[in-house]
Amino acid sequence: MTRVKRGYTARRRRKKISLFASTFIGAHSRLTRMTTQQRMRALISSHRDRSRKKRDFRRLWITRINAVTREDRVFYSYNKFIKNLYNRQLLLNRKILAQIALSNKNCFDIISNQIINKKEKTNKIKEEKNLNKIYYKRNKND
Repeated sequence: MTRVKRGYTARRRRKKISLFASTFIGAHSRLTRMTTQQRMRALISSHRDRSRKKRDFRRLWITRINAVTREDRVFYSYNKFIKNLYNRQLLLNRKILAQIALSNKNCFDIISNQIINKKEKTNKIKEEKNLNKIYYKRNKND
């Protein structure tokens, strides 16, 4: 059997790993075994934190929206605001709402006031329908 010289293959593999770990500090960037371990750790952390970043930004947006909605009104909060948004079928996601709340508070107030006013109008219409039903029932019985 012929002899296989592995020097080139092994050197190329180690070189690739050392280039990845070149910015690491101390032995983590110099020793082969350490660089492979740190590379595995770095890749695991980056994979985990990609989904973590999405979660953290969503929490940040919700906190910002909640702070602005509670600023003026005592009994109005984030969950009521979002519920009313969905009921009105307004397609604004939390990222956009948080940007509007930070940059242009007047615009955010206009949006929230329109939602509240529409809610009050629908409640008045429902009350009027209920009153009409009661009125017609009474007239039929007489």
